Formats: sequence, C-alpha cells, structure tokens
Amino acid sequence: LFLAFCLVITVIFAKEIPYKAIAPLPTKANGQVEVEPTGPLAVFKGFKNLPPGMPSVLLVTGLTWLSWFPFILYDTDWMGREIYHGDPKGTPDEANAFQAGVRAGAFGLLLNSVVLGFSSFLIEPLCKRLGPRVVWVSSNFLVCLSMAAICIISWWATQDLHGYIQHAITASKEIKIVSLALFAFLGIPLAILYSVPFAVTAQLAAKRGGGQGLCTGVLNIAIVIPQVIIAVGAGPWDELFGKGNIPAFGMASAFALIGGIVGIFLLPKISRRQFRAVSGGGH
Repeated sequence: LFLAFCLVITVIFAKEIPYKAIAPLPTKANGQVEVEPTGPLAVFKGFKNLPPGMPSVLLVTGLTWLSWFPFILYDTDWMGREIYHGDPKGTPDEANAFQAGVRAGAFGLLLNSVVLGFSSFLIEPLCKRLGPRVVWVSSNFLVCLSMAAICIISWWATQDLHGYIQHAITASKEIKIVSLALFAFLGIPLAILYSVPFAVTAQLAAKRGGGQGLCTGVLNIAIVIPQVIIAVGAGPWDELFGKGNIPAFGMASAFALIGGIVGIFLLPKISRRQFRAVSGGGH
C-alpha cells in the first residue's frame, strides 16, 4: 500500500521533461547513427575510459566497504553471542539470551538510522569546509576505531561474565549502553559512506563531460566485490581463531585503517565550492 501511495504521488506531481537532443547524434562513416554500447558488458568496458582519479576512488571505496560489511552482516549476531552470551543452538536460556541480544541489536540499528539521517544534513557543509577527501578519510579512521572498540567491548563482556560467582547468561547494563552507543555513533561514518563516494564519482565524471551513470555502475562493482569477499571469507576466517565474530571485526578495523591511509595519498582533490552531496544506497 505504501509503494502504491508513493507511485500515485509520483505520477501526479512529478513533472517529466521530454528529452531533446541539444547536438546532433554522432554518425559513422556510412551515415548510420553511432549508438553507445549498453548492457552489463558496457560497465566492464567503462574501466578502459575512466576519468582521471577514478581508479583511486574505486580502490578506497573497496577498502572502505571491506571494513563495513562485517558489521553490516554480523551486528545483531554479535549482540546476541558476544554481548548477551547467547547461542541459538544452545540451551533454552542461551537461545532466549541470543534472541534478546538480536532484539537489542535491532534497536541499535534503529538508533544508527536516526543518527545517519541527521548526519546526512551535515555532509555537504562539512565537505565544503574541509573537502570531501578529508571527510571521507576521517570516516575511515572513525570506523577503524569503532571496529577496534567492538573487539574491546567483546573482551569486556567476556571478562564481565567470568566475574560472576555463578555462570549467568546476561549482559551488564554498562555493556549494553556502550554497545548501543557504538551502534548509534556508527551512523555518522555510514552517512558519509552513503554520499561522499557517489558525489566524488559524479564530479569526476562531470569534469570529463559526462558518463556519470557508467562511472556509478563501475563504483557499484567496487561495492559488490567486497560484499562477496566478506560473505564468503568471514566464516572461515573466524574458524581459524575459534568461534565468534571478533576476528572479522578485527580484520574490518585493519581494512578501515588501510583505506584511510590510502585515501590520504591517492584520493583526488575536489573543489569545495562545487561540491554537491549525492546519496547512494547500501548493497
């Protein structure tokens, strides 16, 4: 019903402007109109004609998403296992503790979304004042510290559990508050991730005279590939160090640090005055 409502509003109020060619379409030697290649292969062919600075944007984007996907995939599982000491396949008490942790993680994601929404209004002013490169790199370092904090909180929760005289399946109030605060705080760098890379890509393409759609498609490849890598490799990586999500978060912290360092030296400089924030979606 909500989608239908949005569709009706769009049809009624959206004013569509018919496309009119400003210049004559390019033609071949035989007089036929030259058509730009389309389809999935066109995206891969676009790698050959990327604007200057775009390869470094793709590299930093890939490293940034490698640091984010462990949290995106395992955030609620981390709350259930590491913070609430639950196990979905354990005893009834452990299963209930895991479900309570998952619910707490879902509430943390709600806080994350609220902070993300408010932070989105600050991205453009920050980029105009500091520059998009500084803002992007700063978000990577914030993620590095946050993922390291997740590992520390997990250790804290384990020590807190061992401190009880009797084995109790619970989470202390202090650990719950700190964990939820971390969920909320991560909304700030996530807001940067959802806008700055796409805005930088659009402006690099605009400097070249067009091709924003193709560059965005190539940028999406730099997002999807890290997702596949983490989804396939995080499980075996955790098994190397024992069960739990801490190794994946430790790896995420390292990727965020590398992405921040690489971004300092390789990300292109974008004019602060001409910067316009563009929102993109997660994958």
